[in-house]
Amino acid sequence: MDSSAKRSSQETIAQFQQHVIPNYGRYPISLVRGEGSSVWDAEGNRYLDLFPGWGCNILGHCPPRVVAAVQEQVSRLVHIPNTWYTEPQGEFAEALCTRGFGQAFFCNSGAESIEGALKLVRLHGAETGRYRVISFYDSFHGRTFGATTATAQPKYHEGVGPLMAGFDYAPFNDLERVRELAGSETCAILVEPIQGEGGVNLPNPGFLEGLREIADACGALLVFDEVQTGMARTGTWYGYQQYGVEPDVMTVAKGLAGGVACGVVIARHEYSGSLKPGMHASTFGGNPLAMAAGLATVEAIEEDGLLENCQLMSERFASRFEALRDELPIVRELRIQGMMIGVDLSIPATPAVGKCMERGVLVNATHDTVLRLLPALNITAEDVDAGCDVIADVLREMAAESEASDAAIAVPESGSESGEESQVSDQQGNEETAGISGDETDGPAMEDVAEDASGAGEVGESEDES
Repeated sequence: MDSSAKRSSQETIAQFQQHVIPNYGRYPISLVRGEGSSVWDAEGNRYLDLFPGWGCNILGHCPPRVVAAVQEQVSRLVHIPNTWYTEPQGEFAEALCTRGFGQAFFCNSGAESIEGALKLVRLHGAETGRYRVISFYDSFHGRTFGATTATAQPKYHEGVGPLMAGFDYAPFNDLERVRELAGSETCAILVEPIQGEGGVNLPNPGFLEGLREIADACGALLVFDEVQTGMARTGTWYGYQQYGVEPDVMTVAKGLAGGVACGVVIARHEYSGSLKPGMHASTFGGNPLAMAAGLATVEAIEEDGLLENCQLMSERFASRFEALRDELPIVRELRIQGMMIGVDLSIPATPAVGKCMERGVLVNATHDTVLRLLPALNITAEDVDAGCDVIADVLREMAAESEASDAAIAVPESGSESGEESQVSDQQGNEETAGISGDETDGPAMEDVAEDASGAGEVGESEDES
């Protein structure tokens, strides 16, 4: 039993079964403490976490600067409503906007920031009769109704309709389709500079620039969902700075306050005034604790040289995975920008999650075939190598299993089902294994994890912006 644990993992699971709504699939493990890129369960087992906090723990677990800042702030002010001015909120807004642009509205999550941005662009568009929003297939923007509607993935829409009216969808990287959709009723184009849950999809050269041109031409605002790419995740303070395309409105959350719940809408001065008093608010948005944590996160990134470390460790990950791609045919493509890492496989990536966990490494799988990592900005070279060693062993094992399965299908034993029937059965098995939504709220299949963590299935990302 770990010294931080009050009870065993199984006892905590029993408590959850009695008192917590089971809308999340969970691994059969209770985590009790963390430090840096390591986390421990109630039984004292250590894991190297290459997907800490679903990207929220951008400085790893319990970063000392953030811990100290929150401890100090909690002894002064815990919560003050936004009818008053507070120093931490003004200081954090300045820190964010001077490293980017505009003015800030604070909330508590990614989904809330998207809702605020949608309201802002519609309020601005109302002056000229504009209300339609263009968003993109394979996107993910959150779980609230506006954010869910903007998320152009039917699996997130099932059973919760009717959704909000006024949304048009285009394929990511398809400028021609965006041009066809953009018109006199379009108030905004909403896009992730790099799609996260969709598989770490990078923009083609000229795509974001093209969106800027289309938005300007039709009089719409360009909105970047930087919930995942913001706060130095890509190696610059904001993802848009990688591409030289500045949006009119930007949303940031996840790592914004080093693991403390926080979200923000940042809008250029000429548009921020659309959020007038009484039109939008957030009770806990901009609270002193989150603001203190956010300021400490900014200080850590700058004073600890984490923009530079992000680039160096990104290159180290890339080198290791490039070698693996050359070795294993199942590795189809690498998509890497800073500490956003996608390894696209020719087979379902889901089994890698459980296999890595068995070996003490936490990773993520999304969009069926993509192994995804969102490591902390301060990850060390030793942890990069240790994680890559485990991932390499797992992918070699999966490649061998895939080859054996292919061979069995190609040459069925006497008396076995036909090759065609076997292939169908194998495909169905893969679909059942990989059929867990790439979504934090879904998580692993409960019937699988109840028996063994290796069957936990895909834990992708809802970026749970809720």
